[in-house]
Amino acid sequence: MHTVWLFVLAAFCTPAAAETWRLQVPRTPFDYDSGYDGADYRPLDKASHAWRLCVAYPHLKDAYWLSVNYGMVAEADRLGVSFQLVEAGGYPNLQRQIRQAEDCVAAGADALILGTVSFGGLTGAVKRISQTVPVIAAVNDIADAGITAKVGVSWSEMGAVAGRVIAARHPKGTAPVKVAWFPGPEQAGWVKFVEQGFRAALEDSSAVVAVTKYGDTGREIQVRLVEEALDEARDLDYIAGSAPAAEAAVSVLRARGMQGRVQVVSDYMTHAVYRGVIRGRIIAAPTDLPVLQGRLAIEMAVRAIEGKLHIKHAGPKIQIFDQNSLSSGVLEQSLAPASFVPVFDFQPQQ
Repeated sequence: MHTVWLFVLAAFCTPAAAETWRLQVPRTPFDYDSGYDGADYRPLDKASHAWRLCVAYPHLKDAYWLSVNYGMVAEADRLGVSFQLVEAGGYPNLQRQIRQAEDCVAAGADALILGTVSFGGLTGAVKRISQTVPVIAAVNDIADAGITAKVGVSWSEMGAVAGRVIAARHPKGTAPVKVAWFPGPEQAGWVKFVEQGFRAALEDSSAVVAVTKYGDTGREIQVRLVEEALDEARDLDYIAGSAPAAEAAVSVLRARGMQGRVQVVSDYMTHAVYRGVIRGRIIAAPTDLPVLQGRLAIEMAVRAIEGKLHIKHAGPKIQIFDQNSLSSGVLEQSLAPASFVPVFDFQPQQ
């Protein structure tokens, strides 16, 4: 059982008025390769009823999903809806997430928001659940069958943006450099996409992936994998990969006295990655604005319930975060406040 937090946020004492969100909308819903159109998205002012939502995450092991949770709390409070959150504890736990989602919906939810642990592993469950309530895919990509709407960005492009950071420093024809690559859990649906983008971005550079380490995004596992990579390839120039891998790399490199010898790139943003960039320990990270994605997932779920869903697939524009592009607007849409704690059961203020 997971601890249930009943938490009222002072920051949301007075729900903010709806604002316009600048989003990218795939020209063909659910197809990230179809190209994009920009859209000024006007969210609903208020839900027509105090709907009860079910939200399922793969885990809360790193601050990325905490920031998604923060966005969901903010938008649920603004719209006047509630939610119950369940988290599977990690990407290996497919059957646990299936049970959690089915049980949560069976308890009376009006819609399911699903951050999946697997691209195709939940298809059967999603088809069953979608017969009774809308299913909104959030952040992690998932097979289309049974999905009502999707909120997310192309993880191939997230990987490509991270890869271009290295490629720009080492164009083809320059001295070769070696990269240790930590994409995440091999079975997770998003990993194959981020890996495709990252490797494609390096093709026009002198960078070579010398070692690849797959593994769950828990900190202890990533520390072990970083240490293994450094032992196996002693002349590494870069460590690149998931935010927990980048965070672990900063600690391990400091402990080994290797800061400055091996550079670090993250392929998404967390609070620790932000601190690493500010302190010059991490070169850069793309951000897909997880706070905004959390807000959009709640808003689209309410639209789906109320028959007001006009855009079935949307997400923010990916932005690069480094010491040359520090922007408060980007940070507000990317990171939860430092004081925020996970909210598993949210009731809006009356």
